[in-house]
Amino acid sequence: MLVCSSIPLSSFGNILKDNLHSNNGLRSPLMLMVLFVCLLLVMQFGWNYVRSDGLERLVINEMTVKPAAWLIARITPEVSVRAAGSHLVAPGGGINILNGCDGMDVVFLLIAAMLVAPIPVYWRLSGMLTGSCLIYCCNQLRILALFYSYRTDKPLFSLLHGMVAPILLILVVAVFFVLWLSLHNRSQPSGTTIS
Repeated sequence: MLVCSSIPLSSFGNILKDNLHSNNGLRSPLMLMVLFVCLLLVMQFGWNYVRSDGLERLVINEMTVKPAAWLIARITPEVSVRAAGSHLVAPGGGINILNGCDGMDVVFLLIAAMLVAPIPVYWRLSGMLTGSCLIYCCNQLRILALFYSYRTDKPLFSLLHGMVAPILLILVVAVFFVLWLSLHNRSQPSGTTIS
């Protein structure tokens, strides 16, 4: 049997079932899924609605592009990369980071999942914060992979950009969420697991 962080992969379904099952109709799996989708849609559309030039510059230029340029400059100083607004500019090719490349959609996915999770508020908030930091780091790695692949192998860039990287980010969130629920359950005294 495959094991991930000392939790058998076959038990992931049981963890979700234990955390989603409730006698209360408002906490039924179907209602939780509907609430999750509604929250996700509200956050996505809300982000698109409230996003201003200033907010977009903060998230993309300051929080995504500049740190990526800094990392690239540390890893390969000979590339001479620089951040220019939403662009990673370097001799030999760079990339433009657009809305959607900032990882916010994946953060919204995590937040929606945490909001419907039947765990105490402290666990929800700390899960959102920890998971958002994880997503940020993974997204920065994605930006680096896209930058280097664009410069060296454009078909690989297309594959990473269009399919592999987005799926990996979603998988990271799903695994994090399941592990977070498991961690919560293991922290509970015996017999008090949320079910």
